[in-house]
Amino acid sequence: MTIFDKVISGADVWIENFGLAKTNIYIKGEKIARITEEIYEAQESIDATGLVALPGLIDTHSHHRDPGFTDKETIETATRAAALGGVTVTFAMPNVNPPTATVLDLENQIANYSANSIVDWNINPSASNPALLERFAELGCAAFKVYMVVDSKRPYPHMPALGIHDHAHILQILEASKDIGCPVMVHPNDQAIFKLQEQRHFDEGIIDPVGYGKQDWMFDSLAWSSGVATLVEINHVVKSRLHVCHMLSGRMIEHIRRAKADGDAVTSEVNAFALFQSDVEKMGPVGPFALGRFLKPEWVDALWMGIEDGTIDVLGTDHAPHTKEEKEHGWKDMWRAPSGTPAMQHYLVMLTDALSKGKITLQNLVEITSLNPAKCFNLYPKKGVIAEGSDADIVLVDLKAVQTISNDDVASKCGWTPYDGLEVKGKVISTLLRGKFVMRNDSVVANAGNGKMAKPV
Repeated sequence: MTIFDKVISGADVWIENFGLAKTNIYIKGEKIARITEEIYEAQESIDATGLVALPGLIDTHSHHRDPGFTDKETIETATRAAALGGVTVTFAMPNVNPPTATVLDLENQIANYSANSIVDWNINPSASNPALLERFAELGCAAFKVYMVVDSKRPYPHMPALGIHDHAHILQILEASKDIGCPVMVHPNDQAIFKLQEQRHFDEGIIDPVGYGKQDWMFDSLAWSSGVATLVEINHVVKSRLHVCHMLSGRMIEHIRRAKADGDAVTSEVNAFALFQSDVEKMGPVGPFALGRFLKPEWVDALWMGIEDGTIDVLGTDHAPHTKEEKEHGWKDMWRAPSGTPAMQHYLVMLTDALSKGKITLQNLVEITSLNPAKCFNLYPKKGVIAEGSDADIVLVDLKAVQTISNDDVASKCGWTPYDGLEVKGKVISTLLRGKFVMRNDSVVANAGNGKMAKPV
């Protein structure tokens, strides 16, 4: 008779194509071995009565700042935050120093993550050289990244070395990726319109945090939506796999919706800041520590609707820590302060709070945080689902618990969160990765080097 390593009992377990079921999860080694109401012997019994068991979160868009910017964050501190937030897989972006744009840079990053990550990981290298994409995939990458943007007045985080504005170059990247099978993740932008938009703000002296946050209101998100329109038109011809980042407005979503209706392989992403930090009335007083962007209310409504109807596939945190000192510059001139905020540790509880308020269903919550990321980036069914044979990546959540988010509890090296002092409903109790606890009762219990590269299946 089989003796299992662990059994999780008493929880309401989210099962794909079913929903919540009161059942037991039996774990053997790194895998989910059996899901059943029947009772079997296990070496360790985990009583999860009153909790919900969800698939471990997969954050496919995160900035760990390592190497080159480790005053902001390191792989270890970023993945500690991940473990605390229920994230079992995190994807790194290439805007580090040196940028992850060559085979050697990627190999060095793979070694860096192997030694330092607490949770499982992957790396999105720059797709600037289409000839390297096949080799990147051979090394285990699940996606490639394109930035259609370069920052003004600051060299970071959107670095000139990574910006691609030539549409023929983007076409060639999509052509090169077509037969590889990995999606190309793109930060959409029309750089010419973006520069005009910024210059008009400079000319009018609008450099305060609120003015900066509302900059896309000037042309009704045209710099973004024009970029999305260009991308979906190119991909319609090339027939590759396109993943569009940073959904912000209804026009952007409409372009994605049309591409999907045409049968094109296009998926899209929303970020935590767009859903939870975009209200100018609530977040304006937080100033540079909230930005990101402030969105028009009708844009936010369109985002929630896009999640509900499946036009938006994935929530990528865009976890983007910076030091407090860097952010403070934004009170005087936000264009000289780096944009972005830490997000990995708290986006699940922000979503469970939204769930309690009826803004999102549990089905949609799991889809955008676990199931769809796994499917979009070829990790399913190894990741992203609680099913027999899948990795035992499980997050136990108390949907009824009320907590107050505090800077004092932040694991990210930057030491702050835009949600400081906010009361939310929902709490991550434990996070299991491949059958072992990485976080239990508010404490990270795994060490650097515990994580493995989550390669496409």
